[in-house]
Amino acid sequence: MTQEELKQKVLGLLDEQKVGTLATVEQDRPHTRYMTFYHEGLTLYTPTSKKTHKTDEIEKNPHVHILIGYSGEGFGDNYVEIAGTATLTDDQELIERLWSKDMEKWFKGKDDPNLVILKIEPTSIRYMNEGSQTPAQLTL
Repeated sequence: MTQEELKQKVLGLLDEQKVGTLATVEQDRPHTRYMTFYHEGLTLYTPTSKKTHKTDEIEKNPHVHILIGYSGEGFGDNYVEIAGTATLTDDQELIERLWSKDMEKWFKGKDDPNLVILKIEPTSIRYMNEGSQTPAQLTL
């Protein structure tokens, strides 16, 4: 599979699958939790509160790892492994673009002072579980 075909497969999976795991580093150990992800191209975004452990962990060590895909249909479900660098942003324009009613479970609204967005710039992406063509490394 060409790099362009691989990129389209990754983007297609990111369009379909919104829930994945985000791993950060806490006291030199991995700490993983489920998150909802949005993307623009290969850049990932996920809303969170300033008052969470993950924001503290990312400020100390911005290296993160994400798994998205594997919908539970069986052993052959495809998924992506993404290593990246995370930053925190309270950019109101970005919050406006990403905002959904579902976020009201955790935030008072788009202007909630605790709402921040984690922006994850990938450093490596591996596409997994699609037969003999995988794992496939996307060149960034």
